[in-house]
Amino acid sequence: MKTDRRTLVVLVAVGIAVLWVSHLSRSTWIRLAVLIPAIILHEVSHGVVALAFGDDTAKKAGRLTLNPIAHIDPLGSIGLPLLLAVAGAPVFGWAKPVPVNPRNLRNPRQETLLVSLAGPATNVVLAIGAALVLRTATHSSLPIDVALQFGIINVVLATFNLIPIPPLDGSAIIERFLPAHWWPGWLRLRQYSFAILFLLVFLLPGNYLTHLFNFSLNLWGHLWGARFI
Repeated sequence: MKTDRRTLVVLVAVGIAVLWVSHLSRSTWIRLAVLIPAIILHEVSHGVVALAFGDDTAKKAGRLTLNPIAHIDPLGSIGLPLLLAVAGAPVFGWAKPVPVNPRNLRNPRQETLLVSLAGPATNVVLAIGAALVLRTATHSSLPIDVALQFGIINVVLATFNLIPIPPLDGSAIIERFLPAHWWPGWLRLRQYSFAILFLLVFLLPGNYLTHLFNFSLNLWGHLWGARFI
């Protein structure tokens, strides 16, 4: 654990140094800051719901804490977000997945779906909270910017994770209602899930993901009177 902490401290220090010399905007700094609680709460919610249904795997692994060190993934929580920020791209990332053992659940088929949906649902609740702040905010620019970036991050996280492709949370919806005779083919497909996800996100032409995110952001914007392109 000490080695892990030292590694994270070094990564964070290097990342801050890179960002400092990159002269990023205040909004980008805020975006990076609010990403961490958004992805951590997403993962913790999986473990909390799993515990409620009888699986204490995440609790035993020490993953129900809000301590960032327990959840930070060097690539997904630090490396990729910093790279995207320096490149001027939208900030995105993830935390270490919380371990869940479906065999410990009382009703695995039904409750696995609820455990999976807990993450995106948490992001939706956080986004609604940010919208309420924006709806009632005064002219103080910093709280407005923080609420705006926090809301955007959570909307994007919820939307992306609901895409029904393994290992994203949305795949649990398919698995819940998949007929038994289709399971062998589905399990074979899961072996290539990362390649399929990479293909859909990075290689296929078109801006379908942009349209999907804009649709979700506009729904969220209706809560506080905003519209996104």
